[in-house]
Parts: sequence; C-alpha cells; structure tokens
Amino acid sequence: LVVTDRDGISPFPLFNKVLGVVINLLRSIPFIILLVMVIPFTRMIVGKIIGPNAAVVPLVISAFPYISRMVESSLKEVDAGVIEAAKSMGASAGQIIWKVLLPEAKPSLLVGAAISITTIIGYSAMAVGAGGLGDIAIRYGYHRYETEMMLITVALLVVIVQIVQEVFMRISRKSDKRIR
Repeated sequence: LVVTDRDGISPFPLFNKVLGVVINLLRSIPFIILLVMVIPFTRMIVGKIIGPNAAVVPLVISAFPYISRMVESSLKEVDAGVIEAAKSMGASAGQIIWKVLLPEAKPSLLVGAAISITTIIGYSAMAVGAGGLGDIAIRYGYHRYETEMMLITVALLVVIVQIVQEVFMRISRKSDKRIR
C-alpha cells in the first residue's frame, strides 16, 4: 500500500487501488459474519469448520486488512525527507523499506501491533467452538447459567488485553528515538 502508492517508492497506482478496495471490503465485514461466510473455504483449507485450527482461517482473513491499514498508517508517518535522502544516496527500494521505513516506523508499528493483537484476541473470543476463553464463557457460563464462570473468562480476557497493551507500549517507548 505504501510502496505502490502514487507517491511511493515504486508507484503502481492500479495495483494500489485494487488492493485498497479489497482491504476496505474485507474490513467492512463484521467478524461474526465473516466467520460464517468463510466456512466452505475453512473446510477446504483445514478439513473441518470447528476447532482451534479452523478458527485460524477466519482470524487471518479478518486480521489481514486491519493490520494492513495499521502498517500503512505507521509507514506513512515516516518523514518524506528521510526517504528522499535514502533515494539520493542510491538506496534501492528494498533498502529503503528494510533500512529506512521499518526502523523509522518501529515505535508506531509496535503500537499498531498492540492494537491489532488486542483486537484479534477479541475476535478469537467470538470463535465459539475453537476452545478459547470465548468458548468457555459461552459453554460453561452462558449455557449452564454459571454467571461467575462467564465473568471470570471476561475478566481473564481483560487482563490479557491489558498485559499485551502494556508490554507493547513499553517496548514502543523504549524504541522511540524521539523520546530519549
């Protein structure tokens, strides 16, 4: 998305536009609907539609556009002057991506990773039948009318999200050269 943008390192506007539309379409589909929509594809890939392995397929499909936009946003924050300097020194597109864009965007990419991971944790809780905390909350809390069990699993999800968020924010702050 960033590299093939009209102002990118290797502009390819048609590819960029098509990719952008695909990403926007996939981002528009609520996860629970996507979970059902990709059942035939999941069966074709994994051989079944229930279980942890089967849950990976819709999770990857739903995470791909979300993470793509997070990464795009982080990379577009990189100062154009730094990229221009790398170009003027004769850096190739690959060198600009690996040695300029990614290192410069690292703090923002880490924040985006934290947001993405916490969102995927929430999505995975919706994949009932996959054996995760959401599955436990529904099977043992909701269906068996054990409210305490449901509340405990929700509390565990909150704790997991808080830990992930805090760890990634600390790593991001440590890697941000502007703060030092």
